[in-house]
Amino acid sequence: MKENLLLEQLNRYYSLWRESVKMYEDWSMEHGLSYTSIMILSSIFENEEHTTQKQISQKWLLPKQTVNTILKDFEQRKLIELYPSPSDKRNKLIRPTSAGEQYATGILAELRSLELYVLNHMGLEQVQRMNDDFTRFIELFYEGEKQK
Repeated sequence: MKENLLLEQLNRYYSLWRESVKMYEDWSMEHGLSYTSIMILSSIFENEEHTTQKQISQKWLLPKQTVNTILKDFEQRKLIELYPSPSDKRNKLIRPTSAGEQYATGILAELRSLELYVLNHMGLEQVQRMNDDFTRFIELFYEGEKQK
């Protein structure tokens, strides 16, 4: 009986996970972008230092080709410029353009405002608990993998 209840909660977790991804995908589409584009946009414009395609791929666990395709679109739209890294000519650094800064600032500020609305209504304690519980889930998942 307990295992059935746990499996029911696991299925609820899967459903909530899919819904959260869908929620961000829908929001992004309403703003003319894919969710992946929003993730990449935030990596570029919320980073103090210039970033690379490889760093973005690693941060978001995205295929390099996906990141490359989106970066080429951003470059064609004059939102970013790509230039060789002084330390490693194989890597290109991504530099926002002024038009890109203006574009990204508006979209990312709107998204952060919505996210902060949610977090403020949840309250700090509930948000911390949510993050702590998810951290514990991840830790136990890895611990369980090692038990094999």
